[in-house]
Amino acid sequence: MGPGSGIRFLTHDREVTHMADEEQLRILREGVDAWNRWRREHLGVLPDLRETDLSGADLGETYLGEANLIDANLREANLYGADLSGAELYEAELYEANLYEANLLSANLYRAKLCGANLYKANLREAILCGADLSKSDLSGATLVEADLEGSILTGCKVYGISVWSLNPENAQQNNLIITPLNEPVITVDNLEVAQFIYLLLSREKLRDIIDTVTSKTVLVLGRFTPERKAILEAMADKLRENNLIPIIFDFERATSRDFTETIKTLAGLSLFVIVDITNPRSTPLELQATVPDYQIPFVAIQQNGEEPFSMFRDLLNYDWVLNPVITYSSSDQLMRGFKIAIIDKAFEMHKKLLKRKAEKMETRSIAEYFNN
Repeated sequence: MGPGSGIRFLTHDREVTHMADEEQLRILREGVDAWNRWRREHLGVLPDLRETDLSGADLGETYLGEANLIDANLREANLYGADLSGAELYEAELYEANLYEANLLSANLYRAKLCGANLYKANLREAILCGADLSKSDLSGATLVEADLEGSILTGCKVYGISVWSLNPENAQQNNLIITPLNEPVITVDNLEVAQFIYLLLSREKLRDIIDTVTSKTVLVLGRFTPERKAILEAMADKLRENNLIPIIFDFERATSRDFTETIKTLAGLSLFVIVDITNPRSTPLELQATVPDYQIPFVAIQQNGEEPFSMFRDLLNYDWVLNPVITYSSSDQLMRGFKIAIIDKAFEMHKKLLKRKAEKMETRSIAEYFNN
């Protein structure tokens, strides 16, 4: 479609419903440039295109953010790269519509009909897809982070490269999801969250690289970093990165739930070593008691001058993978000057010692030796 050209409609001569705003629809028919210019000039006006027949329309890169498209007919419409963020698409017809790289952030697609739609690399983050029909649609590379898929139909979808963090798939029909890309043998699973994991398992080289990275480079940093102490946290993270390590930070100051012991244990089990700042502790004593006995990995305790270690910390020093003494510091600058030699190098030294211990052959002795002497 050339600059300034009009929107093409398969049903151009069909009379549209009286419920849509006729003036807005007239501007839309003038073309994408005219429409987007009108939107920029009327930022406070939300488009009313409900029940409009836009089937087959060429709406590529059109700004339809927060538009009312309830019951709209967008069958086979071209919405390539269109901005539909926050749009109301309740029960809209989007059969075989092209939504390639469309922005559907927080869009309401409740009971929308998306059968056969191309949603390749579409942004569906926080979108409402309850009861939506997505059967046989292409969701390859799409982002569905925190999307609500309750009761939706996903049968036969292409889901290679999909991002599905924290979504709600309750009661969704997830059958025959195709997890392999085009031109590869078809492999299907019946769960979105399992789909990305299974494909990772099949890509053994990628999985091996990820496991090697996690187990050889990640460092868990625990502590209660109040606003005035955030600089210390950021400095430690930067210093770890400088030494080719990957910081995983759990800041107790920002924790919103009391029930995160299992999270800490999981992260500790994936880490090369743990740095725990026991300055002004609240939750750290409990978390250390839950992790130190179970994980033979180096734990490096640090503390700002003027503080006393919490009383139970002395018991944790019975585990030799908890480095002794506790490293104290007066300022962030002082901590950074000695960070590598006093913390990173000592942690690696203990790591090697623990590896050697784990590799030692277990000694055995026949009980007969005791009564034959």
